[in-house]
Amino acid sequence: MNFTDDERAAMKERASEVRAARRGSKAKVDPEAELLAKIAEMGEADRVLAERLHAIVKVAAPELTPKLWYGMPAYARDGKIVCFFQPAAKFKYRYATLGFNDEAKLDDGEFWPIAYALTSLDAAVEERVTDLIRQAVR
Repeated sequence: MNFTDDERAAMKERASEVRAARRGSKAKVDPEAELLAKIAEMGEADRVLAERLHAIVKVAAPELTPKLWYGMPAYARDGKIVCFFQPAAKFKYRYATLGFNDEAKLDDGEFWPIAYALTSLDAAVEERVTDLIRQAVR
């Protein structure tokens, strides 16, 4: 399989994250500060969504730990990623994505969505996102 340059860059970011985690307390890095710095680097459209999503997660699921995952903002419980924000620019997609990993408690029968395209966060979308985040950590 051939990986794109963007995919290879994401894998390199993940390898750096794993190495930093192994250094653990030696590095004394604040994972939320790293996440916020990564958000600050984003283009305006992605940055606005990521900042708002970060605020929503902090209120809806304060027990989740912000961290970077493949260079993307993510939120973990006990070190396992529950949800993440994939900026549209990350892989040159036309929309950003809010994704959930198997740690999220979104199960609904035999078939349910685990990723949602985000183009804006109006009040109705924010309410739905808040509900999803709360359900994911129940």
